Amino acid sequence: MTPIEELSEALSGKYRAIVVAERDVDLRPTSGANSLFLMKIAEGSLASGGRGGGFGERRVVRVSRFDSDGKTWERVFETEDENVLQGFEVPYHVSRIPFVLADGTEAMGYGVVDPPLVADFSRKAGPAK
Repeated sequence: MTPIEELSEALSGKYRAIVVAERDVDLRPTSGANSLFLMKIAEGSLASGGRGGGFGERRVVRVSRFDSDGKTWERVFETEDENVLQGFEVPYHVSRIPFVLADGTEAMGYGVVDPPLVADFSRKAGPAK
């Protein structure tokens, strides 16, 4: 699966994910440079409730970083290592935000646009490959 296909699938709600982005999320090739972290959230019995706002369990099971040069997206980091994942906590200020997919359609998902948090996560992830 290409990075743009993976992002489109995640942002269109195929699995529970939270996005932490440097800029508004727009996957079209004319959108400009951007970096984002895609935090996959645990599925299971605790995932459907128990937290304020109804978002349920917020245990991160995978983190991926994607960078765009303004034309194409590339996955530059990914981990499922529990020791590394401990450094990636779901921000409390996550809310519903719109994402523009590569075909120009809009999807709603959970995320936050927070450049300082992206910079912090980037330090934790290490240098891009």
